[in-house]
Amino acid sequence: MKKKFYFSAVCLLAAGSLMFVSCDKDEKADVTKPEIKLNAPKEGAVLKIGDEHGVHFDMDLSDDVMLKSYLIEIHSNFDNHTHTKSGDGTVAFSFKKSYDVSGKKNAHIHHHDIKIPENATPGKYHLMVYCTDAAGNEQRIPERNIVLSKDAPDHDHHHHDH
Repeated sequence: MKKKFYFSAVCLLAAGSLMFVSCDKDEKADVTKPEIKLNAPKEGAVLKIGDEHGVHFDMDLSDDVMLKSYLIEIHSNFDNHTHTKSGDGTVAFSFKKSYDVSGKKNAHIHHHDIKIPENATPGKYHLMVYCTDAAGNEQRIPERNIVLSKDAPDHDHHHHDH
């Protein structure tokens, strides 16, 4: 009888410890940052001021568990970060918008949401992209140098649904 009880107790302990090990594995914290591959605009891109079609923006996002959101930010880089410009009737362009990509592990992003108005000050700007996953891990790309110009060539507008 004692052997039977001892054997049952050992089996119960073994089963319990296996359960704790498997639970622990499943609940491991997500510490991996999402990945960003910004395809366009490229480093050094010259973007047209007043282009009614907007800036061609294209990137791929991925995460090992789940994405949450991404943020696009553009601000002036006049004189390499003094962020001021003479009063010529133009306004330093800035853009900051967050987008929801919850519920996806991978997302291909393609849009023309960034519209540069006619009164934007030509010159050097920084483009930054941040991506956050569902666990709160954040990745950002190194800032890209872009130029806003009234003389930039029109880019080819491919016709498709967004």
